[in-house]
Amino acid sequence: MKKNSTSAIGIFDSGLGGLSILKEISNRLPNEELIYLADSDNAPYGEKPKEHIIEISRKNTEFLISKNCKLIVVACNTATTNAISILRNNYNIPFIGIEPAIKPAALNSKNACIGVLATKGTLSSDLFAETTKKFTSHTKVIEVEGKGIVEAIESNASNTIGFEQLLKNQLKPFVEAKIDTLVLGCTHYPFIVPQIRKCLGNEVIIIDSGFAVARQTDRILQNLQLKVITKKSQKPSLNVYTNKTSKDALLNILENLKIDQYKQFDL
Repeated sequence: MKKNSTSAIGIFDSGLGGLSILKEISNRLPNEELIYLADSDNAPYGEKPKEHIIEISRKNTEFLISKNCKLIVVACNTATTNAISILRNNYNIPFIGIEPAIKPAALNSKNACIGVLATKGTLSSDLFAETTKKFTSHTKVIEVEGKGIVEAIESNASNTIGFEQLLKNQLKPFVEAKIDTLVLGCTHYPFIVPQIRKCLGNEVIIIDSGFAVARQTDRILQNLQLKVITKKSQKPSLNVYTNKTSKDALLNILENLKIDQYKQFDL
């Protein structure tokens, strides 16, 4: 199918985390049709071998291409750092990736000590290592692998006492190192910022990549002359495709993000 400006933007992630990216894109590009693929059945990607991440990413890409998407946002740090170069080499469609915001964190840190909370797949990737080496030569970087966080969000269990204790234990290295900036290296993590602040305090700056991804999506669509310019009389459609997703978790996140114009489909 031929892509044109009226085709949708496709977004995929290992579950519901990428909805944080979708919200930023929707805010910046309010006239665009959006299709979101929540691959909760394979979440979290961060625990999987690189070959499996590539396979899953290809499958998700082909699904969104079948929906005639004009651009695909890989709204997952692990999928971006492990698979996006292969996707770009194998599919004739523009891709926008996401990776931890190491550069702005390092540039803006006052005490040259930042933290990165991310999945194993992201922290162990070549792209993460290259980015960290490039921008943090004079900055101490504390890396913590998030364990059980994605699963809790996907199962709508991130507001429990047990989860808060789990999170508190994982964030201890940041507290002990006295970081002044925290990079969220997973799209699920913005949903638990209030719990993170309870552990780290309000002085620590928390950075995610949502705004930068939305800005890049806007720029690429303009460059390719695929951006919807004319405002529509009604809100553009948002179709959410899910597999093995907790309906309560999905509805809770959509409500928190104030996203009400959507249709949900089970895969």
